[in-house]
Amino acid sequence: PVPQCTAAGGAAGASWYLALLGLAEHFRTSSPPKVRLCVHCLQAVLPRKPPARMEARTHLQLGSVLYHHTRNGDQARGHLEKAIPQFEDVKFEAASLLSELYCQENSVDTAKPLLRKAIQISQQTPYWHCRLLFQLAQLHTLEKDLVSACDLLGVGAEYARVVGSEYTRALFLLSKGMLLLMERKLQEVHPLLTLCGQIVENWQGNPIQKESLRVFFLVLQVTHYLDAGQVKSVKPCLKQLQQCIQTISTLHDDEILPSNPADLFHWLPKEHMCVLVYLVTVMHSMQAGYLEKAQKYTDKALMQLEKLKMLDCSPILSSFQVILLEHIIMCRLVTGHKATALQEISQVCQLCQQSPRLFSNHAAQLHTLLGLYCISVNCMDNAEAQFTTALRLTTHQELWAFIVTNLASVYIREGNRHQEVSCFLTPVPNSSTSLEVAALSHCLRAAAFYIRGLFSFFQGRYNEAKRFLRETLKMSNAEDLNRLTACSLVLLGHIFYVLGNHRESNNMVVPAMQLASKIPDMSVQLWSSALLRDLNKACGNAMDAHEAAQMHQNFSQQLLQDHIEACSLPEHNLITWTDGPPPVQFQAQNGPTTSLASLL
Repeated sequence: PVPQCTAAGGAAGASWYLALLGLAEHFRTSSPPKVRLCVHCLQAVLPRKPPARMEARTHLQLGSVLYHHTRNGDQARGHLEKAIPQFEDVKFEAASLLSELYCQENSVDTAKPLLRKAIQISQQTPYWHCRLLFQLAQLHTLEKDLVSACDLLGVGAEYARVVGSEYTRALFLLSKGMLLLMERKLQEVHPLLTLCGQIVENWQGNPIQKESLRVFFLVLQVTHYLDAGQVKSVKPCLKQLQQCIQTISTLHDDEILPSNPADLFHWLPKEHMCVLVYLVTVMHSMQAGYLEKAQKYTDKALMQLEKLKMLDCSPILSSFQVILLEHIIMCRLVTGHKATALQEISQVCQLCQQSPRLFSNHAAQLHTLLGLYCISVNCMDNAEAQFTTALRLTTHQELWAFIVTNLASVYIREGNRHQEVSCFLTPVPNSSTSLEVAALSHCLRAAAFYIRGLFSFFQGRYNEAKRFLRETLKMSNAEDLNRLTACSLVLLGHIFYVLGNHRESNNMVVPAMQLASKIPDMSVQLWSSALLRDLNKACGNAMDAHEAAQMHQNFSQQLLQDHIEACSLPEHNLITWTDGPPPVQFQAQNGPTTSLASLL
């Protein structure tokens, strides 16, 4: 009788424990979650002295709920620390959560050894070993220690191969490829991407997992081309990527779990991948100068992002949103919508106010956008201050080259800064401070030749200017860089007009106008219409001159109206911000404070 009673008591204890756990889970998954009641149920388990495994798991669950749903970091840490020395199925999850908590509290140096120890003892548990390697690699990436992150991803790829998981091996290698692209280690990227391509094609498994690997692989390829400014060469790859995301959207998620525990990973949810494909399409359209297309895809992506952010607070969604806004802002400035661009710059500021990490990653870009806006409203001193601030905040070589290109254009317009422009344009022995040397991207190298042509034009060295501009045209035509082509054609047209070669000038200006209308680029249209007016006057074509003058007047009025609207916005005060985090609010001002003379 006594043993029977003990057994019954044990069974009753287990059912009591399970009832409390079930109730806690019910409260946790309620909508909205009833966190306080969930925590009470879990806390009620511990005084009853449950078996050691149950106790460990209860500490883990308490730590997880407190970490994810409350601001009580101390209590969450206490429970997770009690769960760590326990059983394998608990200790690795507790270590993973606890290191997240340490990072949130800016104790990264405490998180790293904890993860390293967990990695060291988890080699017999493939899922957790891979997950912890990914987590530590991500931690190093956030600290911008890409070398350590790449090493860990390499270790993960080899481990996945040994445990027979080609799928997770591909995820590790693709992640490593992504970091090598960020580091611009292009010689290492090429063989790695070739290997990844073979693994992805040969892997036979869940169709959604296979297609998501293919999307990851193609996104890296497309980004690689775009980073190199090869807008035309990327088209077949981009088309494959767009077809791939369409295929994924038609597939249903399989509930069948993989037989290999090391395969229990995914790169991104389908919905996130869809936004990412929109994003790289926008990047391509911007570089190629298809601005209406860029706007269409940005609108679609932002609409989808808004829906996703209602249900998902993943930081990657805010990053996507900021990058999309950065591109559409440049688009608005080119198409003559400065007021809208300024409001979107303000939106980026607000997103960066909510996340210090987002701000540190995008501060240089934000000041660069403000610099471009300042150019568009002729605030050249502010433009210089913004670009100088952006240069101080970036270590990214391509962004440096982009900023310097625009800063050089400011100095050229100011007319008395020859020494500064020469510093950017003249190659320095054993250095990469000249623009053509520093810019690895085909697109930015072409832009550097355009700036040299512009500089020579303003100095009256017309033959030299023509030589540089023809180099820009050759490069921009090779990769379909429409906007650079339009700018080069109109400047060449201007040079031929100054030299009195009206026929050759007309041969440049007419296609420049057609291309600018197609983009549409308002400033090039304004410039082209003024040149056409003067050309036709000089050639005695009164009707054509009148038509061009009318076009010029229309463009001038549109730009002037937009200029006044932008400068009247309270957000216009952002042009004076050059230090610290973005300002929280703006004071309204009475009207524009900038000169309109050089616009018209």
